[in-house]
This record gives sequence, C-alpha cells and structure tokens, in this order.
Amino acid sequence: VQLVQSGAEVRNPGAAVKGSCKAAGDSVTDYVIDWVRQAPGQGLEWMGRIYPGIGETKYAQKFQGRVTITADTSTGTVNVESTSLRSEDTAVYFCARRLPGLSGRHDYWGQGTQVTVSS
Repeated sequence: VQLVQSGAEVRNPGAAVKGSCKAAGDSVTDYVIDWVRQAPGQGLEWMGRIYPGIGETKYAQKFQGRVTITADTSTGTVNVESTSLRSEDTAVYFCARRLPGLSGRHDYWGQGTQVTVSS
C-alpha cells in the first residue's frame, strides 16, 4: 500500500490550499485517514481525520472551521483543504492510515507535502 500525496504548494497569507492523498494498492474506504502536520522545529500536530466509508469527520478544535477533509472512495483519494492561511501554517502535511482498533497508531504514511505560506 502506498499513500501518494500531491506536490508542494506556496500560498500568500489569507489564501486557501488543497492537498490530496491517494491510496495505491488498497482501498481507503475501511480505514480512518488522519491528516497531521509538522511545522519547522515542531512535533507532529493532529489536524483531523475522516472515515471514508461513511464520510465521518472529526477535527482538532484548533482547525475547526478552517480545515475540511473529504474523501472520494471511487478514486481512493482523501483531500484536505485549509483556508485563511497564515505564516504559522507553513509545515509539511502528512496523511496517514490508522490501524484498526483503538491504538491510534498508523501503518502507512504519505510522503508529505510542503506548504509554504509567505508574502
């Protein structure tokens, strides 16, 4: 299984950006997909997740209303859109497939997408 993410993006403050995560070799329908990010010099920060099979989403409070995660099960793609970007949103964004059960751990990660917010 591979999670293949879209390429790097550069945006001005206040703009929006959309990224994708496509599963190759397996379906995303039956797994929770998380989006996490890592800003320069910082640890991983969980943004939200989606269960594509039923379209259920959940977001970290910090990103509620500014981040939207969607899934297209026909193409095996999970998308994330962030609006009202700020310089603090500069980070590498990752999708990750969560293992079944309650461990919260992941078995596959995307390669990461660099998003740079700068004027």
